[in-house]
Amino acid sequence: MKNNKFLNLFEIVVIIAGYSFYRKKRREKEKLIQNQREEISKKQIEKRNLEYKVNNAFEEIVQLAKKNDPSFLARFKEVYPEFCEKILTLYPDILNSEFTFCAYLKLNFSTKEIANYTFVTKKAVQGRKSRIRKKFNIPSDEDLYIWFHKI
Repeated sequence: MKNNKFLNLFEIVVIIAGYSFYRKKRREKEKLIQNQREEISKKQIEKRNLEYKVNNAFEEIVQLAKKNDPSFLARFKEVYPEFCEKILTLYPDILNSEFTFCAYLKLNFSTKEIANYTFVTKKAVQGRKSRIRKKFNIPSDEDLYIWFHKI
């Protein structure tokens, strides 16, 4: 009988300890989940802020390009540093005028738009596209705009 009481007491202690351990682990998981939710929320806010900044920067760059502003290329390099590095890696001796033209292509400006913004003829823009294609060894069957967006 004494053994039975001891076993019952032992079983109760084990059950209580197990339940306490379970509750502690559950609280830790809930706290971890809450921390992760807070982190996700912070990241979402950060993402929205970055998207806003990128959209504003993109609009600013487009406006500079439309005005043929001399600061266009400098601002473009600030906003798209990875693109600029890759272009310089592919062709380190690229001229600023060629680089600017590549930026117009990256921004997806049509031949007509580039001609209007840079005050040249559409034929001159087509010639520049051809020279850029040759300089970067872009096959004629590949779309020039897609090629620049892949960079």
